[in-house]
Amino acid sequence: MLTTRAQRPVAVVALALAALLGPAVVSPAAAVPADMPEPPPAAVAREELGKLTVESPHSMDGYARAKFPHWAQQGNRCDTREIVLRRDGQEVGQDHECRAVSGIWKSLYDDKTLTSASQVDIDHMVPLANAWRSGADGWTTDRRKAFANDLEHSQLIAVSAASNRSKGDQSPDQWSPPSSAYWCMYARAWTDVKHLYQLSVTQPEKDKLGSMLDTCA
Repeated sequence: MLTTRAQRPVAVVALALAALLGPAVVSPAAAVPADMPEPPPAAVAREELGKLTVESPHSMDGYARAKFPHWAQQGNRCDTREIVLRRDGQEVGQDHECRAVSGIWKSLYDDKTLTSASQVDIDHMVPLANAWRSGADGWTTDRRKAFANDLEHSQLIAVSAASNRSKGDQSPDQWSPPSSAYWCMYARAWTDVKHLYQLSVTQPEKDKLGSMLDTCA
């Protein structure tokens, strides 16, 4: 069962409302970092990491992305992708179908500034296939849908399409953000998502997460 924290604000409603507002008013030169929900601090992430089950990856037999219904409708014609684009960008303009038609996004994985939604992917911090190998193979479809559209925790982030596709379904021991300045946040977020959804890790994955948490100030 997904665990929650009382001290964390429930952001889903706020994000949906934000998606309906007009473009943010900021300096045209500003490309601020993504506004993904804050994962717990490094000390808490280390505790969570220590509680994760270490085991070999599960079989990929039966896996399909369709078993994780993603980009679900969130109301007012906005799906999950469009809400994250609005949340993580600046000067985001949306049409009557809630599609982002303008904006500025800062991809924290590789420090790229993006000026078109076509250059932006919404990354699942813990990829769907990785989740399948880590325990989601035994979930219900409803639980997989909740995981794939989780706006409350640090599971979704707008990044460059290039970095997202380079990452694929790899774990941190196989792929890390090219920008090492983001390793602390990445490890905190990845660890927290795995802890919240009670997913397992491999030993190399756990070791790498520990090393990445060592970069936290």
